[in-house]
Amino acid sequence: MKSVQEMIAEARAEIVGHTPAEALRRQREENALIVDIRDVRELQRDGVVPGAHHAPRGMLEFWVDPSSPYHKPVFAESREFIFY
Repeated sequence: MKSVQEMIAEARAEIVGHTPAEALRRQREENALIVDIRDVRELQRDGVVPGAHHAPRGMLEFWVDPSSPYHKPVFAESREFIFY
């Protein structure tokens, strides 16, 4: 069984991280979509990212998968997704 540290290292090798400023720049200038995966209570407490699409973390895989009955068309668009 892989350790948590090994799984995190593998995941980080597959993704690109952005600073908040870079994420907002990419949203404005390159049509990237910021996907806010925080819980609804966090959004209510802390506010929302302007222009972000909310996708609860517990539903993310279902919404992204085109074969899922819960698929959301926004995730079929040809654009960069920045998960927050």
